[in-house]
Parts: sequence; C-alpha cells; structure tokens
Amino acid sequence: MTTVTGLTQERRLVTAIPGPKSIEAIKRRTEATSQGLGMAIPVVIERASDAILLDIDGNQIIDLGSGIGVVNVGNAASRVVDRVIEQVQAFTHTCFTVAPYMGYIEVCEKLNALTPGTHKKKSILVNSGAEAVENAVKIARHYTKRAAIVVFEHSYHGRTNLTMALTAKNMPYKEGFGPFAPEIYRVPMPYSFHWVGDQATITADALEMVISKIEKEIGAHNVAAILIEPIQGEGGFIVPPKGFMPALATYAADNGIVFIADEVQTGFARTGRMFAVEDENLVPDMIITAKGIAGGLPLAGVTGRAEIMDSVHVSGLGGTFGGNPIACAAALGAIETIEAEALVARAAHIGTVLGQSLRALQKKYPIIGEVRGRGAMQAIELVEAGSKLPNTAAMNAVVKYCQSKGVLILTAGTYSNVIRFLPPLVITDELLHDAMGVLEEAFASL
Repeated sequence: MTTVTGLTQERRLVTAIPGPKSIEAIKRRTEATSQGLGMAIPVVIERASDAILLDIDGNQIIDLGSGIGVVNVGNAASRVVDRVIEQVQAFTHTCFTVAPYMGYIEVCEKLNALTPGTHKKKSILVNSGAEAVENAVKIARHYTKRAAIVVFEHSYHGRTNLTMALTAKNMPYKEGFGPFAPEIYRVPMPYSFHWVGDQATITADALEMVISKIEKEIGAHNVAAILIEPIQGEGGFIVPPKGFMPALATYAADNGIVFIADEVQTGFARTGRMFAVEDENLVPDMIITAKGIAGGLPLAGVTGRAEIMDSVHVSGLGGTFGGNPIACAAALGAIETIEAEALVARAAHIGTVLGQSLRALQKKYPIIGEVRGRGAMQAIELVEAGSKLPNTAAMNAVVKYCQSKGVLILTAGTYSNVIRFLPPLVITDELLHDAMGVLEEAFASL
C-alpha cells in the first residue's frame, strides 16, 4: 500500500523565502530553543516528499542536502513509512537487551551481508553516528588491549566528548567544550587540492608522514585503531588519493591495529557504491553506519569481524534505545528501497549529472577552485580567483541566493569555503537540472 500522498516534484515559490509564516515561526524558535542550535535555511517545513520540502508558507524547495545525507531513499519513502506504521501499531519499545525482537536481528543480518568482506561479521545497533563511533572505539580498545586512536586532519566524527576529540575542526564543534578524551592522535590527511604533486606523489608522501608519526610519536604497538572517513564529510568532501586507504589498511593489519571506516555520511548507496570503501575493494575490520541507514529515523550501527565484536564481555554493549524497533523497521524499508529501485546505480548517475554541471560552472567561474566527490556526494571549493585562498564570502552569497530561489544547499570545509551537494537518490534529472540552473544564476549574480 502507499500511505503517503507525494508532493509534486517541482520547485515552486509562492512567497519570498522566508515567507511570513516562517518568519513568525522562527521568532518562536528563537524564544524556545537554545541559540547554540544552528539553522541552514530560515524556513519551517510542513511536509516533505522525495526531493521536495514544503514550507508552512506553501513554498516547494528542492532539497540538495537530504537532512545531511540522511534521506537517501527520499523523504517519507513509501516502504519506510509503511513499515514504520506497521511496527508502531505492533509495539514501540522493549529494549533489545531486555526482550529482543526480530527487527533488530534482521537489520544486523542485512548489515553483515551488505558490508564488504566474506568473513564472519556481527553488528550492534545504537542511536546516532557519534554513538556508533564511540562504540567502535571502545570495542577496538577492548579487543586490542591498547589505548591510542589515530584520526586525521579535517575529520569529523561527532559532537560527544570522545567524538569531539576525534573531530578536527575547532569552530563550531569543539570551541569551549574541553577538556577532551585522551589518547587521540591526529595525522596528516592527503588533501590533494592543497598539496603539491600528482596523486601518486601525494599518496606516497602522505603514507610516509602518517606511518612515521605513528611509529615515532605513538608506537604502533600502542595503537588500537585507525579511524578514517572514506570521503571526509564536514571536512569538505575531501577524497583520499587512490591507494592511500588500502595501504593504511595493510599497515594496520601488519601491526595488529583495527582499521575502522566511518561510513556515516558515505554509506547506503550515497557514493555510487553501497559503501564508499568498495571503490578500492577495501575490506575494513569495522564499518560505522548511520544517517542513510533508516530513511530519517535515528539509527546507527557498528559492523565488524566476529572475533572483534565478540571480544566484549556480556552486557558490555547496549543502551536503552539502541536499535529501537520503529527505527529498525524504517531501516528495513530503506534497504529494501535501495535494492528495489537500484539506487546504487542511480547515485552513480546523479554523480555524472552533478559532476558535468559543476565542472561546466568551474570553467566559467575561476572562484570555483575544485570540483570533487563521488556519486551523489559532490562538492565545490570556492577560492579567491587565481589562488587557493578560501572565499567564504562567495560561498555565503551563493548559498543565500540559492535559498532565496528555493534551492537548499549545504556548506562544509575546514576553511568554511565548500558547498556540498547531497541530494536524495530518488531526485529526478529535471529537478537536478533546475537546481543547477539556479546555482549558475547564483554565480552570475556575484
């Protein structure tokens, strides 16, 4: 059955953005919520369907953010909604570690089957990406009996105390919130746009620096895990050069280090693969998933080699809401949608359309320093023309123009100069082209 009446998949403005109702609602937001909460676009959403957001003034906005890479299968996807309704009518909670239920088991079975590698795998479910990262770290430490965790420049892993320590960027994520958890060591990330040399040279230089720092400053025998995003998210969609991650994984294996891929933003078909590590046939020891796993409901997972996941004592893992039955039902609906609608291939196609449009803009506007990404995870880095200096002002102006015309885009980047594109994988080509037309207008307006 279809339980949601979809919105027409078209951009439509009936008021200025923000409209009068949103302006009034945002005043209430300001009074009721902490000023510490950010806001990407000053409208209040009433409904959403696939790649269209309907605000309370009746404006239909093209969503190129997917709630930060969450609604990969589209907003209010029918299979997700149907399963959620069925589950919420059955029961809403028991706590899996009190009285188990099939949804949790089935999601873990799916994760074990879908993630790379033919080895025996096991999974746990939690509520958020940050919680999944924390669990992956504590499992790796318990398994190896080591303390040190190696992370990378420009990384983002969450906003809890431990994950803030893992995250690289200070403002806004870490400023004033310390002290942070210890035994976290940051190593260079090969950021090709800002490094010198061809891809092979950058890979070799980065590996030499990373391995040297591990061995000389930490001691490989003290390292529990190397934690890396296959494509860095908040850091600005930085794509490691070919060969870098496989070489790191080999080094980790040779030294008894758990290699963890943080696929929170890259997972579930986003990059034109089910998981981004598949692009280089990489098989991590552990994979962290969240965001796109459950079509908008809070769910995250840690999947790893069975011997690693089973190394923890009974009741050493868990949490009251982890793997909530409604979120598990949504995840099964989302995974079913990815498979039934061939969204892995669709993401690759979106990448072609986006990449062609963005590279065409780059040829016309020298402030676009680089176009990068894979699949439906693309970004442009804005610079002062003729240099590689960050151009935050241009980024802000482009974003504001697009919003005013009903196109929601998100920003990112260590230097606050990257525009990222994370459309739902069900977005139509027509909507994509319309959005890219607005983006071109934005650059022309500069």
